[in-house]
Amino acid sequence: MLARAFHDDPAFGWMFPAQRSRHRRTRRYFLTEMHHESLRHGAVEVARVGGRVAGAAGWFPPGTWSGTEASALFGYLRACGRQFITAYRYQSEAVRVHPREQPHWYLGFIGVDPVRQGSGVGAALLRSRLRRCDEEGMPAYLECSNVKNVPLYQHFGFQVTGALNLPEGAPVVNTMWRPGESSPL
Repeated sequence: MLARAFHDDPAFGWMFPAQRSRHRRTRRYFLTEMHHESLRHGAVEVARVGGRVAGAAGWFPPGTWSGTEASALFGYLRACGRQFITAYRYQSEAVRVHPREQPHWYLGFIGVDPVRQGSGVGAALLRSRLRRCDEEGMPAYLECSNVKNVPLYQHFGFQVTGALNLPEGAPVVNTMWRPGESSPL
């Protein structure tokens, strides 16, 4: 489902420009990400509609995200192939700008099956974890690789704080922060 959700995402299109192999590469990317990184933190949330997975969000609890785990490198290398350097540039910049001064929840990814996009699945996934952020008084951070999604995140209290400094030809990837105060969900 995540490979379908991110097939037309600008960042994945930049990292995996070949249409024929993008689904396979994106699928391998998310298998690696889930297996080696987000699942071990117990903060992956899944939305189901009619018994089928309609969306998923991978959160990292405060203090748990530090960039790519060494155990994941081989999986990412297999996913990226010759585009590994492009993906490495993206990841290096994401690590460089990631806020360190305040503990926060980090939304590593959120994706909705294309047939369910616009039906409230993404909003439900956001509400679920952001309620917990509000209960804990914790801020949240994310990188938004699709400018069409910025208003959705703003609706939930995120503010654009900058953008990743990527090479020419790369998409705009906004960094967004949500303060640790209660916001109406």
